[in-house]
Amino acid sequence: MCFKVWEEITIPWYAKHPRYGTKAGQLNPRFLDAKLFNELVLTPYRETQFEPHAGPFLFEFQRHGMTSGEFCSKLDGFFGQLPKDFRYAVEIRNPDLLGPDYRKVLNDHAVAHVYNHWSYMPPIGQQHRRMEDFTAPFTVVRLLTPLMMSHEIAKKRAEPYTKIIQEIPEMRRDTVELLRKAVSENRRAYVLVNNRSEGNAPLTVEGLIETAGDLA
Repeated sequence: MCFKVWEEITIPWYAKHPRYGTKAGQLNPRFLDAKLFNELVLTPYRETQFEPHAGPFLFEFQRHGMTSGEFCSKLDGFFGQLPKDFRYAVEIRNPDLLGPDYRKVLNDHAVAHVYNHWSYMPPIGQQHRRMEDFTAPFTVVRLLTPLMMSHEIAKKRAEPYTKIIQEIPEMRRDTVELLRKAVSENRRAYVLVNNRSEGNAPLTVEGLIETAGDLA
């Protein structure tokens, strides 16, 4: 099971949104708080003996205004304080972060980059070319929304999630090729598929299997 870490750890400040109440628009003092993450997440995992079932912890960072140097420095300090017997993966929504600084931090801590097919990120294949190589003994792919389409529009387009609305051949092909490369290097691969990508996640999974056969 892969687990997305809750935003108390991954957002640098709270958006001006009613759901945040008095926190709206304020800095988040718990952003990348390693002590908090250890106490509230990793310790309960150990106590409940859930570790054998745990896949990577996914840290999803929404688009933000930090520079690459600032973000990577915080990321480096955070992962430097975490135990090494769990797997961690980082998902970013700022395309400009894909580069040597980001890659070095992940590589130094054996943390994976999450290849995300998401509204305003580059295609998966292009992400891997910019990363140049995998940074961990495993990799993660998340197929979320069509490119250049907002979450809200993708959601309305796909509901009620009973059929494929429109296939995305490049997404399927890039995913299969990335998985093949990972497996050929004995890396474990996790693929997480959302209904909003093509309309129905199980059918997208079947499509990935078909694509794998076509590319054989």
